[in-house]
Amino acid sequence: MSELTNPPAPLAELAWRELLNQHTEGLPAAFLAGQVTAYVGFDPTASSLHVGNLIPIMGLVHLQRAGHRPIALVGGGTGMIGDPSGRSSERNLQDLDTIRVNAEAIRRQLAKFLDFEGPNAAKLVDNADWLCAVSLIDFLRDTGKYFSVNYMMAKDSVKSRLENGISYTEFTYMLLQAYDYLELHKREGVTLQMGGSDQWGNITAGLELIRKASGTEAHALTFPLITNADGTKFGKSTGGGSVWLDPERTSPYKFYQFWMGADDRDVSRYLRFYTLLSPEEITALDEAVRTDPGKRAAQRALAHDVTTRVHSAEAARVAQEVSALLFEKGDPQQLSEAALAALRAEIPFADYVPPAEQAPESGIDVYECLTLLGIAASRGAAKRLLEQGGVSVNGAKLTAADRVISEERLLRGRHLLVKKGQREFGLVRVP
Repeated sequence: MSELTNPPAPLAELAWRELLNQHTEGLPAAFLAGQVTAYVGFDPTASSLHVGNLIPIMGLVHLQRAGHRPIALVGGGTGMIGDPSGRSSERNLQDLDTIRVNAEAIRRQLAKFLDFEGPNAAKLVDNADWLCAVSLIDFLRDTGKYFSVNYMMAKDSVKSRLENGISYTEFTYMLLQAYDYLELHKREGVTLQMGGSDQWGNITAGLELIRKASGTEAHALTFPLITNADGTKFGKSTGGGSVWLDPERTSPYKFYQFWMGADDRDVSRYLRFYTLLSPEEITALDEAVRTDPGKRAAQRALAHDVTTRVHSAEAARVAQEVSALLFEKGDPQQLSEAALAALRAEIPFADYVPPAEQAPESGIDVYECLTLLGIAASRGAAKRLLEQGGVSVNGAKLTAADRVISEERLLRGRHLLVKKGQREFGLVRVP
């Protein structure tokens, strides 16, 4: 990788944001010569992308903002094989119908980040369009002949698997990815492939194929693999699961909270990686972390920006509203209908059923609410909680005399927000 004193866009932007790992020597000159068409591949082995995919996505965003043309490739064909890079065992192969459903879901998610109109309009492609059409004989004759087994075994993605074994299926993955690059070079004029640093071997195999098959020059660029300051892998929730871009798999509130939970040691890097905030804005937020970390201004800016981009401005607003209630002593009386709907999915929720002995018009029995939510194990335990002053409803602390709540105290949508102590919440909806 060559170093330039004044690298052209987008290399300068990627370097400032610490997103530049390595690139081929001729890439700066290619950017200076005119518009570059570049692609990143996304593996459809799941029905959603996750936050670990955001680095290459943002790479495409910065490329387009610098006037170049991005291609997002959904691996409907290669997804049936699986990339061995960074894995210690064989992937479970998926059927074509599952891959197609996953690929379509990923297409919709990528469309939120890129501009598909204008002189450098982005394009979404699926390598199933050409890989599923090529015959094995044609592939071996026209592509396989350019690669020696020695060359392929020298790649890290293969070497790391030799001890435990690698199937011929996954062994050939780098040839399929190289074929993608050549096909996009022919179809779309692509001369740059980008990806994570673990993809360098696969990407340079594509450069080799383009050079030998067409006699032209192409380029590679990789992004760093991200870890947290404590050395743990980036992209896992506090429970250890992946943080998905699909709101059905990770709710916008949990997505927002993931970013709010960023360590002070990490948040400055994450602002550079995952937002389009300017250097001046990020520098100011860096200073806020140093001078007043308790306000978590940088985390708020990060969470709001990324949640808005992935979900929507309204989803970010609702997530912030729910977060303020649960963690910052927000006022339940100010909750919007959307925030109450979000709360129902995040905290214990129950529809109120009055006790058999209670007349429907006599109000809402707090003992019943506490037991329905599981906050109290029994009506006797609920009574003791009230006597001890440990319960509040809709922001107001209750006493032993407040066993029954009138309907006039219901929140919009006929809800009661029940709170035990400082952190245990539940929501009851009254029919």
